[in-house]
Amino acid sequence: MQRDHSEAKPFDLLVVGAGMYGSCFARIASDHGLRVLVLERRPHVGGNCYTEEQEGIQIHRYGPHIFHTSNEAVWSFINRYASFNSFINSPLAISRGELFALPFNMHTFHQLWGVITPQQAAQKLAEQRLPLDRPASNLEEQALSLVGTDLYERLIKGYTTKQWQRDPRDLPADIIKRLPIRLTYNTNYFNDRYQGIPRGGYTALFKALLNGIDVRLGVDFHADRGHWAEQANTIVYTGMIDELFNYDLGDLDYRTLRFEDQWHDTDNQQGNAVINYCDQEIPYTRIIEHRHFEPESTTAGARTVLTQEIPDTWARGKTPYYPVHTAASQALYARYAERAAAQPNLILGGRLAEFRYMDMHAVIGSALLKCRSMGMEP
Repeated sequence: MQRDHSEAKPFDLLVVGAGMYGSCFARIASDHGLRVLVLERRPHVGGNCYTEEQEGIQIHRYGPHIFHTSNEAVWSFINRYASFNSFINSPLAISRGELFALPFNMHTFHQLWGVITPQQAAQKLAEQRLPLDRPASNLEEQALSLVGTDLYERLIKGYTTKQWQRDPRDLPADIIKRLPIRLTYNTNYFNDRYQGIPRGGYTALFKALLNGIDVRLGVDFHADRGHWAEQANTIVYTGMIDELFNYDLGDLDYRTLRFEDQWHDTDNQQGNAVINYCDQEIPYTRIIEHRHFEPESTTAGARTVLTQEIPDTWARGKTPYYPVHTAASQALYARYAERAAAQPNLILGGRLAEFRYMDMHAVIGSALLKCRSMGMEP
């Protein structure tokens, strides 16, 4: 990408949002000599990956983020800006007062059915699965066809209903198209080659990515869109696409959350970084004990903080976390995307602008791919 000297604008590139996509794109563009301005509505960088240090503990302020990838290019790129510890994500789940291992593996099957061998577990799964001679029409059918009645009723149904604030029969099947099922005693949630947490928290990673770049925090692009659009030749937009177009075609649907912290005078309250709560009558979906993400670097002493993650009703002005993929929302997004495609100096990137669920490594990979397509090798 070359500088555009046809217009005397202060910047070549305006990046709206200092989350993962925006920060990676800004870094690469800046390294290629472009004048980059980053605007961030919140008072901090990092988007939903932001971590905040309190009493020597890095708190994942918007929910737990465990980095994982098998993409060598992504891993090589992100390691320029942070070193990662060896944290392995092995969450637990509580249902009706009983504790289960995740993802579904031989520990889970033994805890639920008392089986010991993979053959016994496979037989039990086969007995319980819902036979379908057609594609599943909703999430409930999909889950029942994959794991059967017991696992669905104990560990999926209540959790999913809380998480999405919808009956699973009203959710699309592809939300859980691939439930991890292992006939081994492996409790590593991810299959990726690389996994861990940035040492010192995610905020340090984002500060390294944005080092030397003009970043303006607490600035809402939408509050004075005309002014900011005049500051650069090209806009990289990472926010909600419906907001970009003033919700003219209607509101897309997102899932939002709220978080409640509880401090305890101990260095280990729940014994694990993440525990899911599957019973529908419990308002939170999981509890996070942050110090377990970086036990090697915490300086908290005999103090720990637990955070309840509580699904909330979506409304404008709240923090969007996940796009809700229904047929209606997908159709509406397609109409917004068509509008965006008609604007030659607009680049959409990231989970909200592209209205699709992406893990962190996929967001980085998307940014790297877009930069390469514009002649900017990461």
